[in-house]
Amino acid sequence: MNRLLILLAFSLVAFADQVTLTNGDRLTGYILRSDTKTLLLKTDNVGEVTIKWDAVVAISAPGPLHVGLSDGQTIVGAVEAGNGRFVITTQTAGVVTAARDTVQFIRNNEEQTKIQAEIDRFRNPRLVDLWTGSLDLGFAASRGNADTETFTLATNATRSTTRDKIAVYYTSIFSASNFSGGSRQTTANAKRGGVSYNLNLNKKTFAFGSVDLESDQFQSLDLRFVPAGGLGYHAITTKPTQLDLRLGADANREFFNTGLNRTSAEILFGEDLSHKFARATSIEQRFAFFSNVSDTGAFRVNFDTTAVTAIRRWLSWQVTIRDKYLSNPVPGRKKNDILFSTGVRLNFGK
Repeated sequence: MNRLLILLAFSLVAFADQVTLTNGDRLTGYILRSDTKTLLLKTDNVGEVTIKWDAVVAISAPGPLHVGLSDGQTIVGAVEAGNGRFVITTQTAGVVTAARDTVQFIRNNEEQTKIQAEIDRFRNPRLVDLWTGSLDLGFAASRGNADTETFTLATNATRSTTRDKIAVYYTSIFSASNFSGGSRQTTANAKRGGVSYNLNLNKKTFAFGSVDLESDQFQSLDLRFVPAGGLGYHAITTKPTQLDLRLGADANREFFNTGLNRTSAEILFGEDLSHKFARATSIEQRFAFFSNVSDTGAFRVNFDTTAVTAIRRWLSWQVTIRDKYLSNPVPGRKKNDILFSTGVRLNFGK
């Protein structure tokens, strides 16, 4: 019986993966995955162990493991690694040898299946797939001679693939005051929302179409309806920074509660910027300039910027500044409206 247990133990070790470290330690378990920096090994005694890739001097794995090389090949088989070389014994192509510094990843069957499923999801996504976004909430109140409440809400959702991008957004602010005499007065009531679609023409350029809707009680604006289209350019596409530039034309249809209705053609220029300063801190900015070609000299500007600090993966704190400028408001209304708000951000789809 004891001999049987010993033989069983040796057989389990023989079929397990073994990783030898620079200090001479040998860890036995099952390789889950690795990249160029770390290797993840699952052991029976201590669970998952993350090992620095520089600390690994040898690997012995009966596999099968999926080994990705810098030339784009993925080779599947048993792996023996040491002395700066990987020797992979495959079932169909025989023995393949590769230099250690050409290895980009190692994955077991389960991890490779997960990655491949994600790749297939991006190649052939359903309309309900790949959505990410956020919901910003802000509230302020005061009590005394005047009771005031201010509520701000902003939400956005995007669905990005290598081919196209759909974006939906909505923002609103509402503020009211109850005075000691019993009267109630609304002091802010504005809403803005829209949807846009970008279609990549090549790696750098894209075509876009969008529809924006807006109302603002204190600009006497019941509705502004703006369909637009044009071309864009991916100016910066690094991991921490993304900058898109847009140039196009739109039709601006405005309905005011004074009875004034206006229709005008506009040339638009815009930019969308996002930059991550650190792991938990980022900034998002959107700027749009609309030059009126029907009423020469008139123009509109929308500028939104938000600084975000992550608290949890799903929870952040945001500070937002929004500026709306209209050069030709209805008589008695100011040209510029600035909103400052802060509150929590709830992230979804990440």
